[in-house]
Amino acid sequence: MASSSVFSPKFTLTSSKSNHIFSSTSTRSLGSFFSLVPSGPLQYKRDFAIAKVASIPYQPVNQEYLEEEFSGHGVTFEGIGENCVAKMELENGSTASLMLPTGLITSYKAHMWHQGTLELLHTSVSEADDEEDAIIQGGISLPLTFVSDDDQEAWSPTTWSLHNVRGSPSDSIKIEMISNDSEGKIRLKHTVILEQDMLSSELHVSNSKSSPLQLFGGVMGHLTVSSPDAIYALGLEGSSFFDKKPIDTEFVITPPRYGDKSQPGYGQVYGKMTLQALVSTLRELNQTNEGVAQGSISSYESDEDEEEGEEDDSYKQLTDEMCRIYTCAPRVFTILDRGKRNSMTVGRAGFEELYLMSPGSIHEFYSKYAYILVGQTAMLKPIIIAPGDEWKGGLYIHNPNL
Repeated sequence: MASSSVFSPKFTLTSSKSNHIFSSTSTRSLGSFFSLVPSGPLQYKRDFAIAKVASIPYQPVNQEYLEEEFSGHGVTFEGIGENCVAKMELENGSTASLMLPTGLITSYKAHMWHQGTLELLHTSVSEADDEEDAIIQGGISLPLTFVSDDDQEAWSPTTWSLHNVRGSPSDSIKIEMISNDSEGKIRLKHTVILEQDMLSSELHVSNSKSSPLQLFGGVMGHLTVSSPDAIYALGLEGSSFFDKKPIDTEFVITPPRYGDKSQPGYGQVYGKMTLQALVSTLRELNQTNEGVAQGSISSYESDEDEEEGEEDDSYKQLTDEMCRIYTCAPRVFTILDRGKRNSMTVGRAGFEELYLMSPGSIHEFYSKYAYILVGQTAMLKPIIIAPGDEWKGGLYIHNPNL
């Protein structure tokens, strides 16, 4: 991969504060997560727009050095061009993979009750225009942007350095990565933790600046599913939300015609279509999508009408296209996939907003668009980190199927 870019919201400075802690232990359970600080009423901004920051070339990763310095603890390294893949593997069969220097988590295979493993993350690999590099999207990514009164421009982490590897394959494995701004006054640590029944992506931000630091963005996770038509979100009833246009980042997957109500099959549910209608719809989709550029969508328009509402369904089916930011939602909820007969529990800490996006069910089963995007974010309202303070937050995916 030649370059990287992440989104940067167009923001207005506000005064707010968030200082919840995402604590980690060597072993955690779903029950222990409920002891985190409960969510409460949230004051939020309604201005949210998307822009890209300048691309920064990646520096080649020295695989031999990483193997010599960090091998063991259940982690192995494999070089792929100028990138490197770090694979974490537990004795029970659960594995996770992440790429350096992008920091993208590309895989989480969870150990299941039938003694096999099941991939829970959705990643897409396609050929770049120059036919030399590969475009890797999906997985778990960190579209983050920081701004303070000290700087004229915002800073976004684009490359990550491996800092430490700890743990044991018999229990849990931790990989720590760091990324600093050019002045070294913003220290950002990303810790990926693989446990026997959980994958965590934790952030630790230290502000050494003389002014408050605002954090926008969050942790975005693509969860692989059979089809959005078979997916149900449990536990969101009563949550307040805003309907939004999907964000545009380097790693987020969005159908090229998202929101186009004229496209074939829009609004139809595969389970309610005849076989002939299904075949016809897939054929038309392949024809209309032919030649459409992949990997990006139009920038969010701040003057676009947005719908505010309250979730009224405790067993919400994600059949239709949707993109919502829940401003008041449980810190833990469940994704049920009836197609795979599987479920995942998704939780957050530190972040107040829940981002939920479904590409809709007009796409082929088990295709590039067979996923649900879940994010723990600060998009409508930034997280404020005072001078000299630290902040922790993150996302976790719990596997209850052991």
